[in-house]
Amino acid sequence: MKEFIFLIVLFIANIIQAITGFAGTVLAMPASMYLLGIDNAKVVLNMMALISGLLIAISSYKSINKKELLKICTIMIIGMCIGIQLCKVISSEWLLIVYGIIIIVVAGKNLLIHKERQLPGILLLCVLIIAGIIHGMFVSGGALLVVYATQTFKDKDEFRATIAPVWVVLNSFLIASQIYSHEFGTNNIRLILISIIPLMIATWIGKRLAQKVSQKLFLTITYILLLISGISLVV
Repeated sequence: MKEFIFLIVLFIANIIQAITGFAGTVLAMPASMYLLGIDNAKVVLNMMALISGLLIAISSYKSINKKELLKICTIMIIGMCIGIQLCKVISSEWLLIVYGIIIIVVAGKNLLIHKERQLPGILLLCVLIIAGIIHGMFVSGGALLVVYATQTFKDKDEFRATIAPVWVVLNSFLIASQIYSHEFGTNNIRLILISIIPLMIATWIGKRLAQKVSQKLFLTITYILLLISGISLVV
């Protein structure tokens, strides 16, 4: 039953991922941690995010800002290395609370403050490093990466197309780390294989919805769901 509920969560989250390019793992992770456990959730969702990002990147290749893609990946990988090490010294209970607070802050800011203030370049770089740290810890740095992306990409298609391959690069790095740490097992490999079909269907649906419904509406829905997910982790 837990795996069935996880597949539903994954399906819904990846419809939104295909529309926005960033929110799938952030939305799916809180529930998945409870359903599968932190380690299994990270392994399975990491692979799902890689596949989803690859599908979006291939279909939107011409809109990718390659210079920004290289910059984002380089800085976030540095942050990820820090995040992976932090996971080894901080208890999972505290990690969940910190993660929930970060999600609440980011979602609340985007729901309540609609006017974007242009942040200084050095602050934007700090945002990318912190996004990398969160991604290394929870495989879901998208909530913070979007703060950088909304100030960098003014075109909707460029935003979506450039963010998607970020997860391909970063999650490939994480997979190598997870294999090295012996985190892959028979159970999560089986669940990864089961999850591929609903993931592909969700990506197909999301891509078509993205062409018909405004990005603003779906971002609003995404942040509301993020807020609910963050609160559920804290309380």
